[in-house]
Amino acid sequence: MALLKPFLKLIRWPNLVFIVLTQVVFEFCIYRPIYAGNIPEHNTFQFVLLVVASVFIAAAGYIINDYFDINIDLVNKPDKMILDRKLSRRWALAWHLGLSAAGIICTAIAVNVFARWYLVIANLVCVVLLWFYSARFKKDLLIGNIIVSLLTAWTIIIIFLSKYSLQHAFNHIDPGQIRLFRFTILYAGFAFIISLIREAVKDIEDMPGDQKFGCKTMPIVWGINATKVYVTVWLTILIIMLLVIQFYVLQFRWWWAVIYCFVAIVVPLLYIFKKLLNAQSTHEYHQLSSYTKMAMFTGILSMLLFYIYL
Repeated sequence: MALLKPFLKLIRWPNLVFIVLTQVVFEFCIYRPIYAGNIPEHNTFQFVLLVVASVFIAAAGYIINDYFDINIDLVNKPDKMILDRKLSRRWALAWHLGLSAAGIICTAIAVNVFARWYLVIANLVCVVLLWFYSARFKKDLLIGNIIVSLLTAWTIIIIFLSKYSLQHAFNHIDPGQIRLFRFTILYAGFAFIISLIREAVKDIEDMPGDQKFGCKTMPIVWGINATKVYVTVWLTILIIMLLVIQFYVLQFRWWWAVIYCFVAIVVPLLYIFKKLLNAQSTHEYHQLSSYTKMAMFTGILSMLLFYIYL
């Protein structure tokens, strides 16, 4: 039991809860209302296994990230160190391999491997990407940020792809599938863009340790001001996209959805925009990273409203 608390910190349990919440609300507030009365009996079992697979793979990713980041974390966050202080690196590596394997096995059991073999391969690719991200890509310009953002969007995309085989998707397109695809693109796109924003802000926050160990992240290569411009461009794109979507939604008289989106997502993003321009200290960038995560959280929770309207 003495090791449970540091282990939960190592695997970032709040982030894992966020992954579960994202997939659960997409399943029960988007997919099931669209296909009310036409859900296969095995769907719940398949869904639970896919969620477990996502959690295992993400947890393994957090472990291997800390495994490779020990020296950098000694500079950036020495008070939060777990490996080599509370847990051994060898023990962590064993857990990474075990959780990764368990995630792939759960994926293979959840889906029809012959019809949806690509989902097993895709999750295997996620495991490989998380390893190379931690070992190398996170230290390079942009590529690490893009990988994390794609993997964040994948937590939504895999739920959509698990509902259809590729052959069925191309040969038997139904109205429900088109609606589900639109929601998938909407939320996966939101997750991708806001992750790009957060990863860039985190790069600024982590500059001291990254510089010391030769990383080539955006603020180190381009400078802090250029990185701020990059973030503000993505913030602007995201805010404009959200406002355009709200004007589209208005024609359906989904008033509560529009009000929620503006108050709980757009306004916080505008606040982040303003705070970013004046941010100077590591503490301020850490706060911005937390605010961005909260905006992602409220964005995902907006799916709950569609349970009312769909």
